[in-house]
Amino acid sequence: MRFGIVMFPGSNCEQDCLHVLRDVLNQDAEYVWHQSSDVSGFDCLVLPGGFSYGDYLRTGAIARFSPVMKAVEKFAIGGGLVIGICNGFQILLEAGLLPGAMMRNVGLKFICRFVDIRVETVNTPWTRSCAGGGVLEIPIAHNEGNYQVPAGTLEEMKRRGQIVFRYCSPEGSAHPDFNPNGSIENIAGICNQEGNVLGMMPHPERASELELGSTDGLVIWRSILAHCGARA
Repeated sequence: MRFGIVMFPGSNCEQDCLHVLRDVLNQDAEYVWHQSSDVSGFDCLVLPGGFSYGDYLRTGAIARFSPVMKAVEKFAIGGGLVIGICNGFQILLEAGLLPGAMMRNVGLKFICRFVDIRVETVNTPWTRSCAGGGVLEIPIAHNEGNYQVPAGTLEEMKRRGQIVFRYCSPEGSAHPDFNPNGSIENIAGICNQEGNVLGMMPHPERASELELGSTDGLVIWRSILAHCGARA
């Protein structure tokens, strides 16, 4: 597979994603600068974490107007795979490619630690190699991860199977006590109605090697490869 990792001024997780995709999973991967208007030839685009444009205004609000986002939107509408991680998730929300918005974490503090997330659906390109209801240990690192969406939209998302991950206990309980940031109904990741665009706050690239404390993130990357018939 060929991955394009979109870089904005202030991105800081692009090297992590490149390392995992190229050196751990042996896939073709390269950077795509935010001023580029061409994303042709890629099978999957990755919007990595960081602080695009310093997170001025709202997180992702300036990056949403980068020239590359027009190409990302066209790519996604055409059925291309797009994954936004942390700041990338925030950018996808601002661009209207996913529903909802981000607010400051409950407690108004930056959170950086491992969390557990429960896989809510395996009917997506991102989770087809996961076990339904399975628990993944993956770290978060964000200040604005409090995902909110109107109640009516939330119910529609549930009906369509767009809620992909929820924060949970190690045993899989999505009790509010295990919600690190206040996200509505413990939501940690969602997809669009078609399933080809995923946004998630946890960082799977930071849980893809034993040296980092967990390899649970690999199941997400391998799901993408399985979906496209690639070999890791």
